[in-house]
Amino acid sequence: MSTDDLAAGHLQELRRGTVVLACLIRLRTADYGYALLESLNALGITVDANTLYPLLRRLEKQGLLTSEWNTDEARPRKFYRTSPAGERLAETLTGDWKLIDAALSRLTGDDS
Repeated sequence: MSTDDLAAGHLQELRRGTVVLACLIRLRTADYGYALLESLNALGITVDANTLYPLLRRLEKQGLLTSEWNTDEARPRKFYRTSPAGERLAETLTGDWKLIDAALSRLTGDDS
């Protein structure tokens, strides 16, 4: 296995959890899947549609997101929003993220 393949695999693992947290934070304001995909990518959180849509369905099934169909426009869109349980999880994950970030900064000597 090449170094590039190893790095790609580890980057994928690292990003997997960050996409969940990013969705929970971003969907504090309701939005539909494609707009969420575009906004995350614009922020530098790279996610593929084939990853995002199943993730949204899973988070909804877990009670972390709620959804509602908007049929006011020509094309119906399913809007997602972070649920109260999703908000609690986002707060927990964000707190842990900050602790890990601080620890890594100390570990690398970048804790200025």
